[in-house]
Amino acid sequence: MAIQVPVARPSNPRFSSGPCAKPPTFTLDTLSDAALGRSHRAAVGKDKLKAAIEETREILGVPADYKIGIVPASDTGAYEMAMWNLLGERHVEMLAWESFGAGWVTDAVKQLKLDATVKTADYGEIVDFSTVDFNNDVCFTWNGTTSGVRLVNGDVIPADRDGLTLCDATSAAFAMDLPWDKLDVTTFSWQKVLGGEAAHGMIILSPRAVARLESYTPAWPLPKIFRLTKGGKLIDGIFSGATINTPSMLAVEDYLQALTWARSVGGLQGLIARADANTAAVTNFVAENDWIDFLAVDPATRSNTSVCLKFTDDRITKGVAFAKAIAKRLEAENVALDIGGYRDAPAGLRIWCGGTVETSDIEAMLPWLAFAFETEITAA
Repeated sequence: MAIQVPVARPSNPRFSSGPCAKPPTFTLDTLSDAALGRSHRAAVGKDKLKAAIEETREILGVPADYKIGIVPASDTGAYEMAMWNLLGERHVEMLAWESFGAGWVTDAVKQLKLDATVKTADYGEIVDFSTVDFNNDVCFTWNGTTSGVRLVNGDVIPADRDGLTLCDATSAAFAMDLPWDKLDVTTFSWQKVLGGEAAHGMIILSPRAVARLESYTPAWPLPKIFRLTKGGKLIDGIFSGATINTPSMLAVEDYLQALTWARSVGGLQGLIARADANTAAVTNFVAENDWIDFLAVDPATRSNTSVCLKFTDDRITKGVAFAKAIAKRLEAENVALDIGGYRDAPAGLRIWCGGTVETSDIEAMLPWLAFAFETEITAA
C-alpha cells in the first residue's frame, strides 16, 4: 500500500532552534528606519539602543532597579562576561543537563580554573535543584535548548540566598515566566524567541549583582570587551545604550521591530500562549503516534520552545542515521528546515515552537513528519 503524501504544507517551513523564525509580519521594508551609516554614539543611535533596552524591560517585566545592557557576541558573550566578572568571590556550583550548560562548566573549571561543584543530569533529565546550596554562586540554563528540558519555576531558589544566581535564559526569555527576584544575572540573545538577528546579547543584572561587581575584583585579567566596571564602579553607560563595541544598527532595528510585534500579540503573556499552543500541537501528535516521544522525561519540565523528540520504534537500529534521513527528507520537501537534533544530543529531532512560529505551520508540518517516518522505516 502506497504511503499517502500530505496535501497541506506549512506557509513557513522554518523551525530552526537558532537563528529562529522571524516574526510573521516581518519584511525587509520594516527595517527601512534603521540608522545605517550613522554612529551608534550619535543621538539617533543612542535613542534606538536605549529604546531596545527599555522596551525589553517593559515586555519582560524586568524590575526598575535591574540593569539591562546590550553586549557583544550573543548569549555566549553575555554569559561569559557574567562568569568572568562575578565568579571567584565564593564557591560556585555549576549545573548542566545539556550541551550549553556543559560548556559553562568547561569555562568555570578549565578556563577560570575554579574549584567548582559540578552537578549534571543526562539529556532528558534535570539536575535536582533541592540539592543545590544557594549560599554559593550557582550557574545554570533555564531552558536546555539542546535537550528540551526546562525549570518548572523558581520556587526552589531561596529569596534570602547569599550567593548569586547566573541564569542563561536564551531560549526562555519571551516564552516563559522568569522570576526576576530569584535571578541575579540573566542573559539571552536576540536570535532566539523573538527571531532577531544574531551577534548581540543581553545581560540583566540585579542590584545584588551590581553590588558584587563594585566590591569584587577577580584574580584574572579581563579583556576590554568583558569589562563592566571602571574604577570600582559600574560602567553605567552600557546599560543606557552606550555599548562596549560597535553594534549593528540594522540588527538593532530588527530587534526593535520584533519587540513591536511582540506587543501586538499581547506582550509576554501573548508570546507564552503562542509557544504553548505550538507545543500542544506537538504533544497531541506524540500522543497519537507510538514511534515518537519527547526527550524530556518529566512532562512538567518539557520546553515550550526547543521541543526535542526521540524515535522509539524498535525497528530503528541506527538512530543517528535514521534521524538525519528524516530531517533531510523534510528539508528536501521544503516542509521543515533545520530540525535535526543538536550534534551532542541523543539522536532525534528538535522543533522550535517559540512565539514567532504559527501553530498552523506546526500542524501542517506534522503529517509530513509521519510521512517521512513511514517512508524511511519502510526503506530501512
